[in-house]
Amino acid sequence: MKKSIIRSTGMFVPPNVITNHDLEKFMDTSDEWIKQRTGIEQRYWIDQEGTTGASDLAYEAAIMAMDSAGWTAQDLDFIIFATLSPDIMFPGAGCFLAAKLGLDSTPTLDIRQQCTGFLYGIATADAYIKSGLAKKILLVGSEVHSSGLDKSTRGRDVTVIFGDGAAAVCIEGVKTDEKAGVLTSSLHTDGNLAEALTVELPASKFPDRFPPGVPVDDIRFYPIMNGPAIFKKAVRMLPQVINESLEKAQIGLEDIDLIIPHQANMRINQALGQFLKLEEHKIFHNIQKYGNTTAASIPLALHEAIAQERIGKSGEIALFVGLGAGLTWGSVLYKFL
Repeated sequence: MKKSIIRSTGMFVPPNVITNHDLEKFMDTSDEWIKQRTGIEQRYWIDQEGTTGASDLAYEAAIMAMDSAGWTAQDLDFIIFATLSPDIMFPGAGCFLAAKLGLDSTPTLDIRQQCTGFLYGIATADAYIKSGLAKKILLVGSEVHSSGLDKSTRGRDVTVIFGDGAAAVCIEGVKTDEKAGVLTSSLHTDGNLAEALTVELPASKFPDRFPPGVPVDDIRFYPIMNGPAIFKKAVRMLPQVINESLEKAQIGLEDIDLIIPHQANMRINQALGQFLKLEEHKIFHNIQKYGNTTAASIPLALHEAIAQERIGKSGEIALFVGLGAGLTWGSVLYKFL
């Protein structure tokens, strides 16, 4: 039977490091305030002059991943692009990435699942491989948040959290009888909480996507977040969805070598570890360096965890888990071949 195997990973962040002290220069905040609430010390942002889209960051991560796998772009059967910040409203960023890779007929699929984009993407890739529709898939998560943030004191609660970046994985269908690759996935959505994290404008639901009389700095053009509601949902649903995947795969929490959660808030991830009674080294954190890179955060963390030899040896099991706007949440179990 074909199993979905991660052949390689890649990542890319823009060169501009934005520390908490840098944010102090244009909003009422402090390094201590940010670290206490989020655990973040710095993040990377694109150059605020010129044009850099999510597909540009994705290209660099994709090239790294494909070079590591020994693949060329022509080897790809399918590209899955997860992002909430596409280059333009339409077409999807996957089209631009394919063109940058020199492709002119390879199918692409854009996923708008925000923080759980990688989870939905790897589950989709697994389905395509097991059904025989594809053998070699490039899955990318890429975000350019910085150009859409309210960088005034009004928007500090959200702005301090987000960073720009991209990460990619090469996934291949491999015939093996071993219990390996993507073992199981569990995905959920509760649209009743959609307004807890949203950007309302521009919106196609209005006769005018830019309603007349609305100033260009209206708060609805920027991300709005109900932090306490999301925190409560995360600490309640993440343990549940982890147990759901463990039950499906018929393995125990003690069998997991490393949990790689979405890097939304260090406090959420620490609370998850405490709830599950896990030793600190069992959960991977890199939000302190990159902030929340949304769809890129889990694959970026996976890339670093492999580089640091925290995970990746044959037989080791990683658990990916996250919750974000939608609200959507999920978990994926992966065993290295």
